[in-house]
Amino acid sequence: MTTTRLRPVKSVGDYDAALTRIEELMEIEGRSDVETDDLEILAALVEMYEDAEFPMSVPSPIAAIKFRMEQLEMSQSDLVPVLGSRSKVSEILNGKRPLTLKMIRALHEHLNIPAALLIKEGGNLPDKPLIDVDKFPIKEIAKRGWIVATNAADRVEEVLHDLIKCAGGSTALPQALLRQGGARENAKTDVHALQAWCLYVLCQARQMGLEGKYQEGSITPDLLREIARLSQFEAGPKLAQEKLAQYGIALVIAAHLPKTYLDGAALKTCDGVPVVGMTLRYDRIDNFWFCLLHELAHLGRHFNNGADAFIDDLQLRDRDHAVDDDREREADEWAQEALIPQAEWATHPVRSVPSVVNVVSLARAVGVNPVIVAGRIRHERKNYRLLSKFMGSNEVRPLFMEVAT
Repeated sequence: MTTTRLRPVKSVGDYDAALTRIEELMEIEGRSDVETDDLEILAALVEMYEDAEFPMSVPSPIAAIKFRMEQLEMSQSDLVPVLGSRSKVSEILNGKRPLTLKMIRALHEHLNIPAALLIKEGGNLPDKPLIDVDKFPIKEIAKRGWIVATNAADRVEEVLHDLIKCAGGSTALPQALLRQGGARENAKTDVHALQAWCLYVLCQARQMGLEGKYQEGSITPDLLREIARLSQFEAGPKLAQEKLAQYGIALVIAAHLPKTYLDGAALKTCDGVPVVGMTLRYDRIDNFWFCLLHELAHLGRHFNNGADAFIDDLQLRDRDHAVDDDREREADEWAQEALIPQAEWATHPVRSVPSVVNVVSLARAVGVNPVIVAGRIRHERKNYRLLSKFMGSNEVRPLFMEVAT
């Protein structure tokens, strides 16, 4: 990759060169962090030069579009071929819809509006590209009913706008979801499918009408232990969702999209509502409870320290913990302690004699479903044939009427 040395903007020549480079950077899809930083720095340098050399106020992107339309004697209908539809033109000119990179390119090309004007504050363009439209799994999410669209392939930006708006706007996705890779995110993950899933989960969370209002610091080991005890009941997963709603915490179940390799996620909406998203990729009782408590632990332990999202493929727990983010280990510890306190686990005979009687005995002693005890034994021994009589499948999904298929 060729890098261009940034220069101060001190002359008309520097100004023109900076604008040219800004337009080049805007054309790059999937910009690197360095290129994104260059774009922001150049935009700031251009703005400083304009403030010094042209002290008159610089128009907002919408004002620039309207001014150019007036110069060219264009009506709103004349913008339809440029921006896509009458409703889209109307929403943009009224400040109700953000400009996308594709729109900025089109306005620059057809109306000759400098790209620098269109990316200034007020244009509502995200700091980084939210999604790559060409790679977004629009057909799959339309098939699942996550969006309502006819001929969705021809209306990608419009239907995505509706989903993004439902999720909370162009900045709804945390920065962590705008890049590839994480402590327990599978390296094969399709980041665009992951973004689609998270947008849908955030949208559902904002529509849940939670009973309580979240109070910072309310997710504690005691709350996790209280939630874990609900596993004793057949309808425990649904009871957990209702209990969390009383604390202003959303639990959303949404089946994973292809190539997401996803079990659960800890997120927050733009309104500050903590969200646990779960896929039930492996629909067993022990998986559900460990995943739920693991994500709650992230919300309780890590979101106060600057974290904004955790994406978990729990199969990666089988790796050497040395490659784990410390926060994943800490979330595991909270989840395990809530389900089976270490003091009980360390002294109970089930560890050396994993019989049915001992499994049931420990489960009763700590107040959890016996499947959870059996699941931990199987995981620690890496023997998944052991205690198989406790293990079922498709046990949680039927409890949730809203599960996407």
